[in-house]
Amino acid sequence: QVQLQESGPGLVKPSQTLSLTCTVSGGSITTNFYYWSWIRQSPGKGLEWMGAIAYSGSTYYSPSLKSRTSISRDTSKNQFTLQLSSVTPEDTAVYYCARTPPLPTLALRAMDYWGKGTLVTVSS
Repeated sequence: QVQLQESGPGLVKPSQTLSLTCTVSGGSITTNFYYWSWIRQSPGKGLEWMGAIAYSGSTYYSPSLKSRTSISRDTSKNQFTLQLSSVTPEDTAVYYCARTPPLPTLALRAMDYWGKGTLVTVSS
């Protein structure tokens, strides 16, 4: 069974970079055709896909966040990371990592395993 666990600071100051790590167990992030995403949910809003990194290392980003989002990975640790720069209080949200199996879509409904989420608050 695949498990994903988000970790990182729960409080970030405005203008700083938000950094989170997703640790994956029960499956390799390099297994062919799987994709690994970051999603967030702000109060009163729905789930927002931020971006993903593929089994190959290729990255994909939401157009609205591309300019300040970076996803990377450490295959030796079976982890992938999220960096969101220049944060504001509007970036306060619960952040999730999730997996997409070999399907021709990265839609949220296609993601089969999710972490439990971690709350990140942006405040001075």
